[in-house]
Amino acid sequence: MARRKLSHEGTLVLDSEGLSKLLGDDETVVALVAEARSRGMEVVISALTIIEAVHARTNRARLGWVLSGLRAVPVGDEEAKAASALLMGAGLRGHKYAIDAAVAEAALRQQRPVVMLTSDVDDMTKLCGNRVRVIAV
Repeated sequence: MARRKLSHEGTLVLDSEGLSKLLGDDETVVALVAEARSRGMEVVISALTIIEAVHARTNRARLGWVLSGLRAVPVGDEEAKAASALLMGAGLRGHKYAIDAAVAEAALRQQRPVVMLTSDVDDMTKLCGNRVRVIAV
């Protein structure tokens, strides 16, 4: 597989699949996170990503360790309103896209350049436009 390059500095955002794969020691995601850190990028998630990625079989000790190395971006009233506006602007609606919109909104507020690891390239591209580089995982 060709190696995907990340920018110097900026921010790497993980969506639910990115976090799940990091928790599962997926070789590609672990390598991309390590590369991002070596380039001075901050690695962040939306606080809502934790809810979406964690399940009954999640190793809680591993979860705690992984989360200790990430910054969780909170979602309050203003962020929720901005995420809602992103949904409307992208022509999306409903609970299927709600957390994606919160993740996209968080990504758009981070230090640029912003790179996002996601399994939902189409929707994240609709929500973020060209302001976030989206990488499929």
